[in-house]
Amino acid sequence: MARSTQPNMHSFWLFFPAASLWAATVVPLSIYAALSGYGWPPGLIGAGHGHELIFGFALALIAGYTLGPQPRRALVLLFGLWLAARLAWLLAPETLFAQSLSPAFALLLAWYVVPRFQAAKKWRNKIAGPLILVLCLMALIYFLTETGLPLPDTRRLLQTTILGLLLLMTFMGGRIIAPAVAGTLEKRGIPLEARVQPHIEGALLVVLPIAMALMLFSATEQLAGALLLAASALVVTRIVRWKLWHCSNRPDLLVLALGYLWLAIGSAFAGTHLLTERPVLPALHLIVVGALGTLSGSVMLRLAWQRARRTFPPAWQVTAIAILVAAASISRYLAGATPYSQPLLLWFSAGCWTLTFGGIAGQVLGLYPGAQKPHTARNTPRK
Repeated sequence: MARSTQPNMHSFWLFFPAASLWAATVVPLSIYAALSGYGWPPGLIGAGHGHELIFGFALALIAGYTLGPQPRRALVLLFGLWLAARLAWLLAPETLFAQSLSPAFALLLAWYVVPRFQAAKKWRNKIAGPLILVLCLMALIYFLTETGLPLPDTRRLLQTTILGLLLLMTFMGGRIIAPAVAGTLEKRGIPLEARVQPHIEGALLVVLPIAMALMLFSATEQLAGALLLAASALVVTRIVRWKLWHCSNRPDLLVLALGYLWLAIGSAFAGTHLLTERPVLPALHLIVVGALGTLSGSVMLRLAWQRARRTFPPAWQVTAIAILVAAASISRYLAGATPYSQPLLLWFSAGCWTLTFGGIAGQVLGLYPGAQKPHTARNTPRK
């Protein structure tokens, strides 16, 4: 039998628009499910929307960003499993079939992705693989919790997983922003000595995993809060040392940095809530909505525009992401620990979020045909 000569496909062309559409759909549907009185769709009642934003949206983002070019057969398998997991959870979350599909996708994703990071020599360069593996294993632990094993409850597991996302975004965001800032400043004749800042990065890679472990138990929550405040200070220090005030000609880079700043804001608020024994869920939304929304939206547009047009995203697109996600994040935080008592704030937050990711999905899909043209037909990057 002749072997297929069909070229590999970049994973983000499939997973990025799917993740964006799912994010744009899940949030307003979850509010409808809670406020309509119909309880539909059942998979988004209670903590269901958190499950889907983490194990549906976030894991799809990780797949799109880390898988790289893959044979279409492998992508069809991964994407088909992801989509089946989403639909099964949405419609029948109490079934064993639905509960097992998300960990199945997560483990298959880890099997493809984690070995890609093991060739590095320094421990900090190898850490992305284990971080992704931990997030994937959290999907399995969530499933095992549902089976009745003596594990932390699902609410606490989701909160701990959000700190895992915080850790992964802190690491990978820094690895994206630092070289981009350095390259931009070098073109302007401005030296940047503080790039990756290995000491700060190493400290974050120690502090945040400990905070995750402490977050699993109510007795150690306040210690986790203190570590989150320390992590926030480290992130702010890292941002200041990047000299971003010299990058006014790169709005796409400034919005990426804003997403990184949301990590510090979310960490600080979450740490303060834990230390003062206030409900931490509103503060965690500053991480999931503010940081994840801004960073993921910026990265998706950046990759799509570079691949299709060899240029940076237009300033109006990244500015719109920054404004809409900030509005969604702040309004969700203000809705508090009992958000359904503030339906107007919730609907406003959901509307901003849905507009953001619906627009990103449309933009990425619209750019895809341009990526299939010969390289010579594309523009060169703007300086």
